[in-house]
Amino acid sequence: MPSALLSSISDVFPAEPGDIYLQDKGKPACLIRALTPKALASWRETLVGPHLTWMDTTHFAAAAGEVLLLPNSAGDLEAVLLGLGAKPDAFALASLPAQLPEGAYRLDDSAPEAVKDMAHLAWAMGCYRYEAYKTKPRDSQWPRLVLPKTCDRARVERLNRAVYSTRHLINTPAADMGPEALEQVMHSLAKRHKAELSVISGDDLLAQNYPMIHAVGRAAVEAPRFLDLTWGEAEAPKVTLVGKGVCFDTGGLNLKPGSYMDLMKKDMGGAAISIALADALMDAGLPIRLRLMIGAVENAIGPDAFRPGDVLASRKGLAVEIGNTGAHGRLDYGRAISRALCRAIQNLDALRCLCVELAGSRGASGGRRGASFARGLHVFGTPLWVRPNPTRASMFGAMIWRPAICAPRSRRRVLSKAKIIPCWRQSAPCDVRPPMALCKIANYSMARGFASMR
Repeated sequence: MPSALLSSISDVFPAEPGDIYLQDKGKPACLIRALTPKALASWRETLVGPHLTWMDTTHFAAAAGEVLLLPNSAGDLEAVLLGLGAKPDAFALASLPAQLPEGAYRLDDSAPEAVKDMAHLAWAMGCYRYEAYKTKPRDSQWPRLVLPKTCDRARVERLNRAVYSTRHLINTPAADMGPEALEQVMHSLAKRHKAELSVISGDDLLAQNYPMIHAVGRAAVEAPRFLDLTWGEAEAPKVTLVGKGVCFDTGGLNLKPGSYMDLMKKDMGGAAISIALADALMDAGLPIRLRLMIGAVENAIGPDAFRPGDVLASRKGLAVEIGNTGAHGRLDYGRAISRALCRAIQNLDALRCLCVELAGSRGASGGRRGASFARGLHVFGTPLWVRPNPTRASMFGAMIWRPAICAPRSRRRVLSKAKIIPCWRQSAPCDVRPPMALCKIANYSMARGFASMR
């Protein structure tokens, strides 16, 4: 087994670098002013002298991402101006650690509330580096952000670890993060939180009626597997996470061109996010019955690869014709979703079940009803019946399956009536607005490309 794999497994739930924060003890720190153009105009009216002249000279206008260092009379750094644009990004501070010199920095109290709330996580995201394969990791110190006295450090570390774990899993090359490695990660997660893990691999998938997962991954050297983790009291409200675990996607016999294939290690991004989210939920000790399901496969080319035109049997018993072997996601984690829906129907008497699907780059929402069920359940402070922000939903790639709990009919009828609507469409039904932190995991780790994160 490659040494890089051993390192990635042992460090897959890392804490943030130990030198990026300072606890507020009243000591001096360089001030960071996070400004919208409107706030800048108001602040400029109170200024006279060198600072105002310097802003005019540099044409600082508080545009999104714009940074200006303000010196004092001795030539030392007195303040940092960070432009937020007209619509402030809560994670704007992520751009600063790589641009600032070493030292202590404090965010101004006049910053927008959203920016202040996520300042610690944004700072940690800006300090992320993937250096597992570098012989000389970064040895210089990061600038340090002063945390307020009221800051919940445990929550900070929990969210930071979720971000770092997701990026670490996705950035690790497929040679060291295949189905076997993903299984080891799940074993590590289960051991960490004393959870139960069930693994079905290879031909056992056929014996236990997971033919689609088997079909997608059967041509690879590493056998496909279905990973099923459970944690929490059986009577607690049920939350199910389903992550897409395609560790590498060649496209199969419908081979992807090189420009499409070079970042296909990211195709297990949904599994990475769901693992990190599960870790955070369990670490927080939430009173839920958590279930995490991942179909871990590699869509490879070989004598046993499934073909365009093949007709495969699904877990439900339906015949599915393969039109393109690269469009395999619904085959892989669709089986896990089916399993989750069946379990939800079996627990209709409790009326407390949520299933969230996490794909690598896109998502969908299912079911137009369910407000009556959802009124008793909030996720991350947001009621289930609140319509999501389409932009955030599209970055998150999340799907809430409500048909299983909205239509108390036969199991087959409920499953067959499930509707799939892309969550970024304006017509998408009720959904959970994802937590901002995980929105940005997806945003930075997927939409902007994984190679650029190093």
